[in-house]
Amino acid sequence: MQKKIVITGGPGTGKSTVIDELCRRSYTCMPEISRQVTLEAQKKGVDQLFLTQPLLFSQMLLEGRIEQYISAEKSSKELVFFDRGIPDVHAYMNYISQKYPPLYLDKSKLHNYDLVFLMPPWKTIYVTDNERYESFEQSLAIHNHLKHTYEELGYQIIEVPFGTVSDRTDFILQYIQ
Repeated sequence: MQKKIVITGGPGTGKSTVIDELCRRSYTCMPEISRQVTLEAQKKGVDQLFLTQPLLFSQMLLEGRIEQYISAEKSSKELVFFDRGIPDVHAYMNYISQKYPPLYLDKSKLHNYDLVFLMPPWKTIYVTDNERYESFEQSLAIHNHLKHTYEELGYQIIEVPFGTVSDRTDFILQYIQ
């Protein structure tokens, strides 16, 4: 039976780096799609779609993450890792105090994950870039919204300790075993 595993956390916590390491170790991974959505909007002249049109941005993320989930279900892989899950969409909307359709929560309840690993904010590795504009303090607030959202949906959160990329990846894989 397939296990769907989310790796989530605020911006700049090392999620994508761990996902890249899992890919390097030949695991099936669904990449973060928000950077892709942001870059596409920037090509059309919208600097930060999440800030200017949060509902449109979030709808695009919701659709993309549902597509990833369905794609994973169609695969024969025993383990599929997701760089963020469907509940991240409404967690971020809660973070910015933006109302959103009940459909967001409905989709989170419909598409379930087996494990949720949370990467805590880590000031030592935190950097901003073209798509990551949040301050470290904002990353911490987002972390709290993500944790709360997943817990409200009934998930047990597994916090990934600080360490090297290899150590963090090994922690996740050992937990799954």
